[in-house]
Amino acid sequence: MKSFCCAVSVFVCLSVSVCAQQATPVEAIKLKEGFQVELLYSVPKADQGSWVAMTQDDKGRLIVSDQYGSLYRVTPPGLGGASGETKVEKIPVEFGSCQGLLYAFGALYGVVNADTAQGRGLYRVKDTNGDDQFDAVEQLKAFPNKGGEHGPHGLVVGPDGKSIYVVSGNQTPLPEMQSSRVPRIWDEDQLFPMLLGRGFMRDVTAPGGWVAKTDPEGKNWELINVGNRNTYDIAFNKQGDLFGFDADMEWDFGMPWYRPTRVSLMASGGDLGWRTCSKKWPVRWEDSLAPVVDIGPGSPTGVVFGYGAKFPAKYQEALYVADWSYGKLYAVHLKPEGAGYSAVFEDFMSAAPLPLTDMEVSRKDGAMYVTVGGRKVQSGLYRVTYAGDEATVAAASAAVTAEQKLRYELEALHGAMDGAVLDKAWPQLGHADRLIRAAARVAVEHQPVGLWQDKALAETEARRVIQAMMALSRVGRGNKELQPKVLEVLGRIDWKALELADQGALLRAYMLAFTRFGEPEAGVKAALAQRLGAWFPVADTGLNRDLTEILVYLGDAGVVAKAVPLVNESPTQEEQIDYARILGFAKVGWTKALRESYFRWFPRAANYKGGASFNLFIDEIKANAVATMSEAEKAELKGVIELKPESAVPTFTLKPMTFVKAWTMADLEGLLGAGLEGNRDFENGKNMFGAATCFACHRFGAQGGAVGPDLTSVRGKFSPRDLLESLLEPSKEISDQYGSSIFTMADGSQVVGRIANLNGDNLQVSTNMMDPHAFTTVNTTKLVKTEESKVSMMPPGLLNMLKDDDILDLLAYLLSGGNAKDPMFTE
Repeated sequence: MKSFCCAVSVFVCLSVSVCAQQATPVEAIKLKEGFQVELLYSVPKADQGSWVAMTQDDKGRLIVSDQYGSLYRVTPPGLGGASGETKVEKIPVEFGSCQGLLYAFGALYGVVNADTAQGRGLYRVKDTNGDDQFDAVEQLKAFPNKGGEHGPHGLVVGPDGKSIYVVSGNQTPLPEMQSSRVPRIWDEDQLFPMLLGRGFMRDVTAPGGWVAKTDPEGKNWELINVGNRNTYDIAFNKQGDLFGFDADMEWDFGMPWYRPTRVSLMASGGDLGWRTCSKKWPVRWEDSLAPVVDIGPGSPTGVVFGYGAKFPAKYQEALYVADWSYGKLYAVHLKPEGAGYSAVFEDFMSAAPLPLTDMEVSRKDGAMYVTVGGRKVQSGLYRVTYAGDEATVAAASAAVTAEQKLRYELEALHGAMDGAVLDKAWPQLGHADRLIRAAARVAVEHQPVGLWQDKALAETEARRVIQAMMALSRVGRGNKELQPKVLEVLGRIDWKALELADQGALLRAYMLAFTRFGEPEAGVKAALAQRLGAWFPVADTGLNRDLTEILVYLGDAGVVAKAVPLVNESPTQEEQIDYARILGFAKVGWTKALRESYFRWFPRAANYKGGASFNLFIDEIKANAVATMSEAEKAELKGVIELKPESAVPTFTLKPMTFVKAWTMADLEGLLGAGLEGNRDFENGKNMFGAATCFACHRFGAQGGAVGPDLTSVRGKFSPRDLLESLLEPSKEISDQYGSSIFTMADGSQVVGRIANLNGDNLQVSTNMMDPHAFTTVNTTKLVKTEESKVSMMPPGLLNMLKDDDILDLLAYLLSGGNAKDPMFTE
């Protein structure tokens, strides 16, 4: 087929028979200004399947794999003597169904996540006679197979040029590893039993998904990190840091443990914190690796750096991450920061649909090649090139920070058992950078505990004490004699002298002392409850939730009276749900009035929105609370326990909200100057973010929904006027990332929304941003036209229940980035 052979696709034509073999046309694709895209090939689905993995060989030809079938070699126009047409050849070996491909060391490596060939594992395919045809297949490593899509996926050559790294999702138990950079002491580390919801993978325990390193022969395997959910692909930057793109379970939308789709630094020895159902670790917990940047909802697939592309420098250095369900290719711009990175991202290439699966930057022509496909949907191959005026000379690498250099030195100690390691790593347990502290702790945990236990118990510097006690609890699992010693050392730390992050780390250290050693004796629990209860409540939401959990675990009688108001008054449904979950395990401290206040929250919560497990989770929280009551209490409170919800729009506040005014820009624009100068109410702004239901869709900081744009960074993107305009007139400027489409069917009916999933000929279209579980199925065989909607999915009028001062407080809150010390809140 020739370039641009697809003038139409199934989404813009009337004849299904003509369009059945056509990928999304280039005119339907939005691309970053200055770039251009060619559709090189629409894959005949019946003959060549749906392509999900791609690599390039030593001649620059592409090798691709059908998800459920064969391998193909593709020679694009202009490469290898081909002119004008894309040449596609089936590779004549009984092998395929690969979700990861890599041509390296003179051979083709493939990762199979299926029962084909010899089953799930890493394979090598060779050309044994030099005739430019692969003819031999061998399995280098079999992987345990529990079935499902969350198996082994991508693979990449390591920074040393001598090794291969493989990533696997959480449905593949760890195969045998000869060594590990991760201390083999992982656990669930939660104080209370999990909530199941619909129970997907309820039996999967730590470590979850993993990354491992092997040699070209697949003989020696080393575990690199753990705790991802289903990272599909990985890529190294020039500094040798590994990055992945991971998602959470969409059924958990709206719950406090839901984690938005994220770009992660998959650092040596680290745990990314995935645990099943409600047990996922929050980002704030010190023993997990925090994401580099949250992207939003999506289904991550391929990732690649732009190195070698004939693109402007900014886009050569970008990390490209593909979202299969929403049809977005993001350019993630990383910036060294401390021992890690910060990042911003932008839409680079998008369409509806555009089920992206993999990308390759050609070493021959400097173009980016992109495949779409998967789950038997229409597949295609595209080529992206730059046609703008900016220079495309090779970009200079970013400088390595001093903190990154120190982290690399510490990571080089991971797995080594040498007394000298303690001399190097121990001082860094007190470093200000979280990644350095983590790298140092991992190095310490690899050493025999007898070498450093006394040193840990004698430590006096607060940060080092916290890290050392975390390490001692983790490696000393089950050693009950250690617990009182650890608790005594933690008890010497002055809470008020700690910075916020260190307070959070201290609380996590207490948690680990309980989860690893078991429940303390009654007298110890009472003394701890008295000490920690004096700290509660605090101004930080994350600390409050952790303190509530610890105090309920310790049986503190005073926490219930302090925390029940937080169930009803917190500004987000996630906060309210988490307090309700924790209090559901509280057995003491209840009065009739507190019970009534608590149970009256559930009819309100029934109107909140979330994923497919949402109502089941809420029911479990209620059932746990009822289980702590006596039969007499149940009888006395039967009426309030059995209250039925009334269908209504979600409200996150008990404060009555009434219509104030249909606000316009003309009403409010004149208030923006002096009105935002130094006298705003931070807490009211946060509460108005909830009262206006913004938290239902939008994330701010580490809270809120994930179906709309993350608003944490609006301060650097919007002026006060622009922000106000976007709130009052959401359809005036619609982000490509969150735009919707109009799908017109053969019978004249229309569906408006965003494609959230695909399977064969069916699209799952999300039609209501405030209800992430609201989907309409669109059958593409009955679809005659798709066009961009000019109306935002964000409903208008959300500020009409707020007074002008409330709106100004809301704007100030958003523009502060969540910092209560911002000058806008200072008299």
